[in-house]
Amino acid sequence: MRIAYDHQIFGLQRHGGISRYFAELVENLQRVPGVHTSVVAPVYVNEYLLRAEVRGRVRGRHWPLKFRGSPRVVATLNSLLLPLSWGGKAFDVVHETYYSLAHRGRSRVRVLTIYDMIHELFPREFPDAEQVTQAKRAAAARADHIICISETTRRDAVKLLGIPAEKCSVIYLGCTLAAASAASPRPRFPRPYMLYVGNRNEYKNFGVLIGAFAESAYLRQHFDVVAFGGPGFTPAEREKLQQAGIAAQAHHVQGDDALLQAHYAGAAAFVYPSRYEGFGIPPLEAMANDCPVACSTAGSISEVVGDAGAYFDPDDAAGLAASLERLVQDEAYGADLRAKGKQRIQLYSWSKCAAETLTTYQRLAAATSGG
Repeated sequence: MRIAYDHQIFGLQRHGGISRYFAELVENLQRVPGVHTSVVAPVYVNEYLLRAEVRGRVRGRHWPLKFRGSPRVVATLNSLLLPLSWGGKAFDVVHETYYSLAHRGRSRVRVLTIYDMIHELFPREFPDAEQVTQAKRAAAARADHIICISETTRRDAVKLLGIPAEKCSVIYLGCTLAAASAASPRPRFPRPYMLYVGNRNEYKNFGVLIGAFAESAYLRQHFDVVAFGGPGFTPAEREKLQQAGIAAQAHHVQGDDALLQAHYAGAAAFVYPSRYEGFGIPPLEAMANDCPVACSTAGSISEVVGDAGAYFDPDDAAGLAASLERLVQDEAYGADLRAKGKQRIQLYSWSKCAAETLTTYQRLAAATSGG
């Protein structure tokens, strides 16, 4: 079976959940006898494609992001080089990695993955929401099949885009981040800390964690707040931290996976307060590092986390404060969450994701050939 993945996400992300998903598919599927994978990306910025296990499958060259205009240059080069890179060759399956009005490549089967519906549910947070939705509709219409990364995403896609339910299936993602080792760097903060990971868009709801500290003198007295990844604190966030009385004990950190592992392993708890997620890999990363998870009840989070989380309403700062206080004060409760997390993480692997994806490809290809 010949499978091709297009350039889209690899020209947009140096690192990120979506590009990691496709890099893992390529790496796992290339080990299957009779399966040949290709990434058709004439010019790409993504660093997962530089991994030894993947690089040989890429039709293109890496472009280091060295100046502000790089994304435009990459997009322009790809638009010129894509016809030559595809070369008129037909594949059994073309899997589009993001959403676009136009498509590339010839195949018997075209597959699309839908990750979430944040642009449709929170359009005011995204200046390009209308364009993304338009492209998503076009990509979904031309796809022979749509993979959704959770039942929540499948249900929302059917409802908001009008996609026929029978055209969609659910395949869960895996978790790449392993447990921190003795050689991992060690975070150093004045006190134990609560960890937040990722960007802090409004729907990600970082403010409710600040609010939980404002509600709890116990948390303010005994814990720091660490935000890993994303941009530095904005002036508005700094003002909220000041008002909550924790400006001096809030820290922003950026770094690689090794440093992230170490921060999970050293945290008193990982807090995931989002108002919506299409899947949610960070709670799984926390579980892999024996870090108890406090998470909101929104979106797909409870679907993925199951019984391994301390839940709170995403709009209830006092409820989050109570959950965190119990988690760190009740040793038996914290130990139970850690044990359940170790069990839960076993449900999600990239090898399982790749195997289920390949089964989907094979079923679709057989249907088109009458087999």
